[in-house]
Amino acid sequence: MRFEGKCMQCSMLEGGVAELRLDLQADSVNKFNRDTLAELTEAVALIKAEPGVRGLLVTSGKDCFVVGADVTEFLAYFKYPEEQLTRWLLQVDQLLSSIEDFDFPTVAAINGFAFGGGLEFALAASYRVMADDTRIGVPETKLGIFPGWGGTVRLSRLAGADNAIEWIASGEQYGADAAFKLGIVDAVVAPGQVRAAALDLLGQAMAGRRDWRARRLEKVSPLKLNAAESMMAFEGAKAFVAAKAGPNYPAPVAAIEAMQKGAGLGRDAALAIEAAAFARMARTPTAFNLVGIFLGDHAVAKAARKVARAGNPVRAAAVLGAGIMGGGIAFQSALKGTPIVMKDIQEPALQLGLAEADKLLVRRVEQGRLTPAGMAAVLNRIRPTLGYGDFGDIDLAVEAVVENEQVKQSVLAELEGQVRPDAILASNTSTISITRLAEALKRPENFCGMHFFNPVPRMPLVEVIRGRRSSERAVATVVGYALAMGKTPIVVNDCPGFLINRILFPYFAGFILLVNEGVDFRRIDQVMERFGWPMGPAYLLDVVGIDTARHADAVMGRAYPDRMGHAGKTAIEAMFERQRFGQKNGKGFYAYLPDKKGAPRKEADPAALEILAGLAGQGAPAAVTDQDIVDRMMLPMIIESSRCLEDRIVNTPVELDIGLVYGLGFPPFRGGALRYADATGLQALCRTAEKHWSLGQLYEPTAQMLQLAQTGSTFYEEK
Repeated sequence: MRFEGKCMQCSMLEGGVAELRLDLQADSVNKFNRDTLAELTEAVALIKAEPGVRGLLVTSGKDCFVVGADVTEFLAYFKYPEEQLTRWLLQVDQLLSSIEDFDFPTVAAINGFAFGGGLEFALAASYRVMADDTRIGVPETKLGIFPGWGGTVRLSRLAGADNAIEWIASGEQYGADAAFKLGIVDAVVAPGQVRAAALDLLGQAMAGRRDWRARRLEKVSPLKLNAAESMMAFEGAKAFVAAKAGPNYPAPVAAIEAMQKGAGLGRDAALAIEAAAFARMARTPTAFNLVGIFLGDHAVAKAARKVARAGNPVRAAAVLGAGIMGGGIAFQSALKGTPIVMKDIQEPALQLGLAEADKLLVRRVEQGRLTPAGMAAVLNRIRPTLGYGDFGDIDLAVEAVVENEQVKQSVLAELEGQVRPDAILASNTSTISITRLAEALKRPENFCGMHFFNPVPRMPLVEVIRGRRSSERAVATVVGYALAMGKTPIVVNDCPGFLINRILFPYFAGFILLVNEGVDFRRIDQVMERFGWPMGPAYLLDVVGIDTARHADAVMGRAYPDRMGHAGKTAIEAMFERQRFGQKNGKGFYAYLPDKKGAPRKEADPAALEILAGLAGQGAPAAVTDQDIVDRMMLPMIIESSRCLEDRIVNTPVELDIGLVYGLGFPPFRGGALRYADATGLQALCRTAEKHWSLGQLYEPTAQMLQLAQTGSTFYEEK
């Protein structure tokens, strides 16, 4: 017997062993797409028909086992009616069950990664051998779905209900030790020994020294839980997971419910329950949007890698300006392997930057994500300095000093004289024109923007801003450095606020108008948090810093007075005048006291209400509904997003939406501002905007929006 396909090969070894080798020729990794499933069906039929087979070894011809199902095909499947999607899932289930039901033992040799459908495929084997550097998991809940190829059934029977719930609901990756401890894999060996160890284990099973039939019986039988145990395992988990995931992410609870309904049933009946529940989840807007973000992330990363090819490698970097932001940049660069010089003009600032890096590293050591030796290696890659003596070998320097145009120009001009003529300079400005900053430079072609978001280690987005005279080499080098730092870079064209702040401040402008009309800012926060934002606008302003927000708001107001300018005193200015700067000094819209871990805890503060009561135009609270609040907050953001597309600040809707999700925390389950607009409907949005035209140009749809509404089109699929 021999099978030679484009996705896998099958051949006979000595002693009646068939080896099924996964090797997708069209990709660098193995994944389950239509072609792979078709070939697997054919290969399984051949193996089943071959009388000489006494055991099956499943291996990979690549550096990983199977990364999962091909997500690029998901959205097409998710458009199927529920019944059709359920039938397709059951066909895959039948295929995997036929492997499980072979009249001989099977062993999967897992290397590199085995995620989602890849792990579910391995679970159908009698045994699994795993390399000690391999990561496995079922991440489907992060896409708004859950394992749909038997994962809820087989994982719960192998590892127990509690552990299966944790793995599936969290969607996290796990290492070999955790998998072995729970019985999900049967042996852990060095990476180069996986195939040999799997073959040895298969030989033991074939010789009768392993009771592989008992293992299969365990997976195809009901869970061994009595009524009380089942109640404790599933009901308690549902309550905990529902509270943690929230109402906008239903997949984790749906997975638990499917496990619960199938717990007392045999494999095939439980698989039918799983398939039907999966089909319902796959048809939800949450799944559509989260899969869209996953695909968008890959598209943005692919575009960034393409841009980076035209740049120079960054072997040594520098950051000017220590403190929290500079320390965060230095930490991230050093953590990912690029040595960095951290310069400031004051020793206390350098110590603050080093302390920030040290704090972040200690946290990683405490979490088990870094060894003490690894922490020392990262710190050794950060060189603090008060002078320019170490700048001769710098490939790229990031200016991260105070957000003041004159100061930044002075620092950049001085910096330019201290580095090689081919070195790239970048400014971590959030609002100041890159084109104007470049006026202070002799080599403006070597300069562009590199806007990080705070806190740097947690926020994945970096805006790379192309000024009027920025060269492609400069932009490409900065994009490559951002990728090396583990960030998601999006290239945008220069304008006040660039992309993210230009879209954020109309949102704040909507908030300011509502507060001036007497709407309680605490209610606005609650409504927008229910909408899905991680924090409401008042809370966000406190976190950003009222002084920082006031400065940026003034910049945006001067740049776009028609829609971001304000008549009279604003809530932001009122807080600033009272020196209520937010979390940084313990009082803003809210008061902040440290919790047990020292983190600021938000509390209501009557003094904030008294301050806002004195604003011009403040009177009786406006009669607005919760939906009015959502509309008046979100419309300015959507309209400005459309303007950014019209002005070519960013090239595509997907880049814009990924930027908002990664830079602002836009609710992922809504997919981004433009995905949300598409789901709401451009016609409906334009009608809603018309109701608020009296409030000014902040609520006037763009020509693009009106055109899309007229033709029944969407941002993502313009006709």
